[in-house]
Formats: sequence, structure tokens, C-alpha cells
Amino acid sequence: MGSGAAIPQWTSEPCIMGIDEAGRGPVLGPMVYGCLYCARSYEKTLSSLNFADSKTLKEEKREELFENLKVDKSIGWAVDIIDPRELSAKMLKKNKINLNEISHDSAIGLITKVLNMGVLLTEVYVDTVGDAEKYRTKLSERFPAVKFVVAKKADSLYPVVSGASIVAKVTRDRALRDWVLEETADDLHKNFGSGYPGDPNTKAWLQHHKHLVFGFPTLVRFSWGTCTPYFKDIVEVLWESNEMDGDGSSSANGKRQLKLSNFGVTKSKRKIEEIESSDMFRESCDNPGTKFKCVRLINDLEL
Repeated sequence: MGSGAAIPQWTSEPCIMGIDEAGRGPVLGPMVYGCLYCARSYEKTLSSLNFADSKTLKEEKREELFENLKVDKSIGWAVDIIDPRELSAKMLKKNKINLNEISHDSAIGLITKVLNMGVLLTEVYVDTVGDAEKYRTKLSERFPAVKFVVAKKADSLYPVVSGASIVAKVTRDRALRDWVLEETADDLHKNFGSGYPGDPNTKAWLQHHKHLVFGFPTLVRFSWGTCTPYFKDIVEVLWESNEMDGDGSSSANGKRQLKLSNFGVTKSKRKIEEIESSDMFRESCDNPGTKFKCVRLINDLEL
């Protein structure tokens, strides 16, 4: 039962939920939070469905299990797909939101969504992010009527979390597989490997797709430290802000200039004229609809 399905009768019984994520570590693509829920009376049957930590399963097996749970009328599930641009904007903005907070907010959003659907959640099992006890306390204070179990490796301890792990992992894998690059330079490709920072294919893809003005395609999480070495030759970009600087300084017209280096991106001595011959640069300037979304990210950062 997906998020758009009618609410079945069993949701009025005491229900359990598992929550897990996929894609927390990669430098590419979305982070996906998934949840799986069912009646507590279905818990023993759930244990017999061969769910396991998605990282221990081959892709074919994960896909098979996901298709099985989708047609199981005794199971409900939902996902929250967090776009790489959203991750970067939140982690780089003036009032930064770290990855743990983003993760907590996503889990809270899924719980809220399922409760608002009318599901009688009484127990929720969560794979921890950060300190397990602090996380449990945070959730319990937000949802006092629900019992929370927050643990490391919960996806290998509780079948309901294993199921959520499969939901999240398959959703992310499909999102990456079907990802359409918004940028349209001729030499773009999707052979980016796993997306993890240590993957040689991912490193090669980042090197090939970096741009000295616009950074990377929107598939990339600009906020990841993995990106920093690729920016050592980046062109300094200035833009105006209506906000006054922390020291009260501003230009004569009441605006101030900001730099990418204000957000941790290393400045380069290279001038913009040096790279104007780039095909990607020319295309981006000629057709704003196809440019790397540097400006969009900057606007988000100023919020």
C-alpha cells in the first residue's frame, strides 16, 4: 500500500513502523528516507518475508522484495526524497542545517504523514542518526503517544526497519538510474559509479563534469567536502545581496557583494575571461534554461 492508496481497515489497529535511509554518504544524488508500517498483529508474518538490511542484498533481490511488499495489502510504506540541491542549500546557507538535523526532520515528516493518514501508530523503530538516546528523546517529546526504539543497525535487528531500508534503497537506486541531467552540454554522461566519494568512477565523473564558474551539475551535493578539491581552480564569482554584512559594511547603494568563498568554496586567481571559450560556459550564457544551477543554489544560500 503506497502513500496514494486508500486506508485499509487494519490501520485502526495498533501499528508498528520502521524508518531507514539510503544515500546518506554519496556525493551524488538524493538522500531517501523510507518507512514501512503494518499492524502489530502482522509482525510475525513480516519476519517471514525475508527482509534484511538492504546493503546485504543484491540489487535483483531488493527489487523483488520491493515489488512484493508493494502488492501486500497488509503493509504500508512511504518515502521522502531529498534533492541534492536541497541538501546543499541547507548545509551551506548562513544558518546551516546539518545532515543529522535534515535526517531527523525527514523521519519526523514521515511519522507525521502516516499519523495524519489515520494510521494508529503505537511503536516506531528507527535506525539512529547521531546519539540514539538523544534522538529517541527528541522523537518521544514530539510524539508522546508513540513508543520509540532508536538503535544502531536497526535495519539488521528489526524486520520492519529492514523493510524500510529496502523501500529507501530501491527508491534511490531507481531515482539515480532514471535521473535526467538538466544540463545539456554535449560531453555529459551518467557513468558516475556508485556516487560514493571513494569510488574511482565517481571521482572521474566529478573531474570530468566540474565547471570553473557553475561548479557541477545539479546531481552533485555541493556541500560535500569531496567537492572542495575540485574547486581549487574555480573562478571567483561575486553577486549582490540586499543584506548588510555582519560588520555593518555595505556598498554605496546599500547592497553588499558576496563571494562563493563566503560559503567555503576556495577562491581562484583565474579570471573569467580564461574560460569563456568553454562549450558548457557558452551554452549556459546563451541559454539560461540549461545552465548549471549555481544561481539557484546561491539564492537558496541567502535565505
